[in-house]
Amino acid sequence: MRATVLSDNIPWEGLEGEWGLSIYITHRDRRILLDSGASGLFLENADKLGIDLTRVDYAVLSHGHPDHSNGMEDFFRAAEGVPFYVRPGCDSCYIRREDGIGYGGIPRGAAERFGDRVVFVEGDFSPSPGVWLIPHKTPGLAAQGAADGMYTRRGGAMEPDDYAHEQSLVVETERGLVIFNSCSHAGADNIIREVGETFPGQRLLALVGGFHLFRRTDEEVRALARRIRDTGIAAIYTGHCTGERGLELLGEELGEMVHPFRTGLVMEF
Repeated sequence: MRATVLSDNIPWEGLEGEWGLSIYITHRDRRILLDSGASGLFLENADKLGIDLTRVDYAVLSHGHPDHSNGMEDFFRAAEGVPFYVRPGCDSCYIRREDGIGYGGIPRGAAERFGDRVVFVEGDFSPSPGVWLIPHKTPGLAAQGAADGMYTRRGGAMEPDDYAHEQSLVVETERGLVIFNSCSHAGADNIIREVGETFPGQRLLALVGGFHLFRRTDEEVRALARRIRDTGIAAIYTGHCTGERGLELLGEELGEMVHPFRTGLVMEF
């Protein structure tokens, strides 16, 4: 399995960066796009890398936030007929900002304009052999949503986000399971545990994604690092919303387990 970061906060050698994330994955005979970044930049970087996104078999949205979904319509126009697997609620996300609570989901109306392409999935779902989309199974996540300033609209009422629109992309390899969760809002340790309980007895090789630590205190990050170590996972590859200080502290606590990523980075498992 091979994964290439198409867009991330850190630019690299002619590849532009943005506050967003998009990853191209090849697994067996399938080509997968995970997230579409904050704009169509992922398409430009893919072209520079010689990656033809028109040949993608399917796309997956990790969660509804704009820094992962704003390029969705650009992808639809570039890759005709390719499905985009999402979770219900990705079009009902709201985020608290300095000027109040504003919409923070997939592009408004995208699910209606591209209704045959936006595929809502529920439960444990396998889009291709050896690949799974796993929802959160940890109770009480709305408390984390409230702390993060994230909300969802249900039945006309605004509620703290329980991240039901977030999913993990889990890929089977010969060496173990690789987990992709682009922002890990529910907590990287919880995500690892959820996947471990879903696939008992399988080795947990790596977690790839942002950890949403850029606003966390040093002690919160160190505590998370200790909990990650306790899961027994072999490695973490992280960037985007982890932040520079978060990466520094994770490195201090976890050493060689930690691999920072950037735009253009290729990961092979």
